[in-house]
Amino acid sequence: MDILAFLIPISLFLGGLGLAAFFWAMKTRQFDDPEGDANRILTTDYDDRPKR
Repeated sequence: MDILAFLIPISLFLGGLGLAAFFWAMKTRQFDDPEGDANRILTTDYDDRPKR
């Protein structure tokens, strides 16, 4: 039962870290164009050369 004294704070810290990362991603507008990638693969105008 002593291990719970370590596991509970560690799990709460990791959960808070994940929540902070999610809110950071929302704040920096990482999820602005969810439809763009889905529609981009359907077009035939693409460039075969890698970007530099």
